[in-house]
Amino acid sequence: MNDFQEIADRVEIEALLGEFTDAVMMRDRARLAALFTTDGALRMPNVPVELVGREEIRTGAERLQSRWDFFVQNSHLGTIQLDGDTATGRTYMHELARTLDGLEGVNFAIYHDTYRRTPEGWKFAERVYEVRYVDTTPLGGSAPGANGHIHGAGHAGESGHAPGTGRADASATGAADDFAEPASAERLDRTIEALRANGFTAELHDDAAAARARIKELIPPGARVFTGASETLRLSGIEEDINAGDRYQAIRPRVLKMDRATEFDEIRRLVAAPDAFVASIAAVTETGSLVIASGSGSQLPACAGGAASAIWVVGAQKVVPDLSTALRRVEEHALPLENERAQAVYGQPSAVNRLLVLNAEPQPGRSTVLLLREAIGF
Repeated sequence: MNDFQEIADRVEIEALLGEFTDAVMMRDRARLAALFTTDGALRMPNVPVELVGREEIRTGAERLQSRWDFFVQNSHLGTIQLDGDTATGRTYMHELARTLDGLEGVNFAIYHDTYRRTPEGWKFAERVYEVRYVDTTPLGGSAPGANGHIHGAGHAGESGHAPGTGRADASATGAADDFAEPASAERLDRTIEALRANGFTAELHDDAAAARARIKELIPPGARVFTGASETLRLSGIEEDINAGDRYQAIRPRVLKMDRATEFDEIRRLVAAPDAFVASIAAVTETGSLVIASGSGSQLPACAGGAASAIWVVGAQKVVPDLSTALRRVEEHALPLENERAQAVYGQPSAVNRLLVLNAEPQPGRSTVLLLREAIGF
């Protein structure tokens, strides 16, 4: 190999290294995956993560990035050893990050790399990530939010308490603790990405009217449909569409007419395994989990897997950073409002007697989340 070719190869490999960091920082998973050979591997034993092939690398990066509040990566070129159409090298990494569940810190690491020349140019055949130093001291800085709010130290507070203080106030958390305030466009997009990475079908719609129209497309006429008790469904008109019309075999009106003492077994079977279940939820996390609270638990079997399909209509104010904040939203916001409604309608208070958390959907296409840009319901 002549000197000119060696220089050209080194320049191209250095560009590949820079492209990797840029794709990570820009959260461009498709571009990131394309930097590897078709059988390339990304191995991170300390995480632990092992991704082989471009599709695994793309979806794996999506899962990891859905957990970030913010992430900054700096890479520094180490050595490159050329050997014909292959090469090896090392890249030194300095990274700082905060996840949505409050983990944060700084680390220094090394990527041990193997490169391969392909018809598309030099690609990573393998990257193995070795952590050399970790500092989990709470970070003093923060990342500006989309609306000028600070999402940094506030997110640590949203999962409990900010370091060295009591519970963070709304100004520190970018209004994330104002449980009636719609989430920003950035947080909605992040939630949609996380839900999809966790196996849910997730769609972002402008308002409840759009979700109402979408449900008519998702549920075929004649289907047996059970609706959960929901202010979101009532206010949007979805409850009336399903339970008052003749388009579907509506289960809720039917069971309300049945005798609880003599027909309980039939009621239980009807609500547990409908063709479609439609409801709302108490909270959705930016890491892609759904939180459902219930007094009786009657709708939970359909939620968890009994229904052939499940559709959740979710207002933008229900987006929270993490599971701990979701549980606080249930107790501090949703329950008091539901108490008022239950007292007015039933003459008795409500209670969170059952709590269901859906972290992922293992059956592709079963669960659909219609996330709205507007606030609606509790």
